[in-house]
Amino acid sequence: MTAAQSATAGSVKDAGLPAKLDLAKHNKMANAIRALSMDAVQKAKSGHPGLPMGAADIATVLFTRFLKFDSQAPDWPDRDRFVLSAGHGSMLLYSLLHLLGYEDMTMDELKNFRQLGSKTAGHPEFGHAAGIETTTGPLGQGFSNAVGMAIAEQHLAAVFGEDLVDHYTYVLAGDGCLMEGITQEALTLAGHLKLSKLIVLFDDNGISIDGPVSLTDSTDQLARFAASRWNVTSVDGHDPEEIAAAIETARSSDGPSLIACRTVIGYGAPNKKGTASAHGAPLGEDEIAGAREALGWSAEPFDIPSSIRDCWRLAGLRGCKARTAWEQRLDSADAGVRAEFERRTEGRLPDRFSEIMKDYKKTLSEDPPEIATRNASQNVLDVINAALPETIGGSADLTGSNNTKSKDLAALTSAESAGRFIHYGIREHAMAGAMNGMALHGGVIPYSGTFLVFTDYCRPSIRLSALMQQRVIYVMTHDSIGLGEDGPTHQPVEHLASLRAMPNLNVMRPCDAVETAECWQCALEATHTPTVIALTRQKLKPARIKHFRENLCSRGAYEIADGDDTTPAEIVIFASGSEVEIAIEAKEKLNAAGHHTRVVSVACMELFEQQSGDYKSRVLGNEQIRIAIEAGVRMGWDRYIGTDGVFVGMSSFGASAPYTELYQHFGITADAAVDAALARLAESKA
Repeated sequence: MTAAQSATAGSVKDAGLPAKLDLAKHNKMANAIRALSMDAVQKAKSGHPGLPMGAADIATVLFTRFLKFDSQAPDWPDRDRFVLSAGHGSMLLYSLLHLLGYEDMTMDELKNFRQLGSKTAGHPEFGHAAGIETTTGPLGQGFSNAVGMAIAEQHLAAVFGEDLVDHYTYVLAGDGCLMEGITQEALTLAGHLKLSKLIVLFDDNGISIDGPVSLTDSTDQLARFAASRWNVTSVDGHDPEEIAAAIETARSSDGPSLIACRTVIGYGAPNKKGTASAHGAPLGEDEIAGAREALGWSAEPFDIPSSIRDCWRLAGLRGCKARTAWEQRLDSADAGVRAEFERRTEGRLPDRFSEIMKDYKKTLSEDPPEIATRNASQNVLDVINAALPETIGGSADLTGSNNTKSKDLAALTSAESAGRFIHYGIREHAMAGAMNGMALHGGVIPYSGTFLVFTDYCRPSIRLSALMQQRVIYVMTHDSIGLGEDGPTHQPVEHLASLRAMPNLNVMRPCDAVETAECWQCALEATHTPTVIALTRQKLKPARIKHFRENLCSRGAYEIADGDDTTPAEIVIFASGSEVEIAIEAKEKLNAAGHHTRVVSVACMELFEQQSGDYKSRVLGNEQIRIAIEAGVRMGWDRYIGTDGVFVGMSSFGASAPYTELYQHFGITADAAVDAALARLAESKA
């Protein structure tokens, strides 16, 4: 035992720990997790038994002695959060939820592990069952989510006080989680913000799929975390009192804590324990029989002796008293505080928010500005952040470029947790993962920014926002070759198309200040869908001059400039964002030449696809000449213009030059659209 371990273990007596669990009882309870896990994986003929068997002692100590929760009220806002970052070990979590008495995690669900329609997916999925705090499996994502949860807890405690917000975030992470790059970003952010209620339990089993971790890594993880201001210690992951003492010490820490728990993967399996063979495949009937004998577990598969089940069910009810006391504190709080807390934790916007946005749009229409949409976004954020105290903004070291910091937002720091703007530094991936965690925690609405091209760094987290149906807002500026001189490394070309390919993600590209306000309103009102708002660096002419109380962008696409009331249009031009002004200029030239033309602003393809068939038919029209203009690739536009339609856009990477020259160079101009339209008209008459 190391000196650190010895000091930690020696503190048990004086640490004020919860009642010590009889070792024999602890072993039986931990073995119930092991048995359920290996039996479920065996029945499914796939899965990962090694982690649940190795980490069962850690989980038993945490859930029976420390974790604040109530299985009968799983959504209690002040519960502790448990994140299984190593999501491949999902049977650990499912076994715990069943044993603790969560109503929807029945034994039949465990028997249907990894089967279609079950709550017990191969990796934990948020929303499938109570007690699953986040979707994990892509390694490191859960770790970064937990950082976001801890940020939300620390912020809300500063806002509402510790009588209402006072809980911990616990993470079980494996070697793979710590190897992933997102974890480095997230752990340094957590250390910098001194997230003292974040406790990571590292399942230090030294095994990955390929074999010993020593094949691929020689990092001193404790030194790595300590270098970023974490409190670190190591314990025997099969000694419940060492584990408990370390957790108790971490709970009184002044920063985040890492507890490296040295474990044996596949603990109990006579031949496969401690090897890669226990990691990602069923143990096999003979090995399971040997494990039962080694563990002293005589019960049949999926059978939990009543005495052990009773111990677990009592643990599941342990937090009832704490929850009741919390509810009493909430009931006795000031009526205004209570109403605001409940509104925010339920995710409801203030009743007047819609009217506030309508009034703001009216001022824009009365004095339409020529402005870059990134600046228009900052202006609307002045309005939004004043109306919605739950927003927490940020930027990945591009605050002055993304314009995500409104004038009244103070920075959220280790010294000022009530602040509402996070300087994420150059940590795009962890920024996105942390925002997912904040949204999952509840009580806040996260948004943050970087350049659109760097959605490549954020994409795994954006995908999980969509999969988990979380209201996370990605403010992505410098959205095309319009950013100019920074060149093709920074100019997004394929990004809009690739993001639009993702299910349940709204990709919004406003064309002026009014549309920017409408897109922000749509994003905030989309409670189960994340949003990417793509914004320009360059100034744009106002396109929406007439005021409409209705949010036209909420329909996804609409006619922004029509022909006339008497003559049917010959040509329709679809465009988004900065190219709408090009489309309008082309329309004016075509109209002057006697060819009536409509322009449709396509602010969000995803919202347009949700409209009625009649509405879509009216907007799409039946004009023979159909053109789309966007400073990106063609992919996705054929559904509106057809495969024989005209696309004015990009088919290559960009270049470094002033943006006006780039638009000319790549032929994204009104004249190019006019020439293409006239050529098609001539062909049709030939």
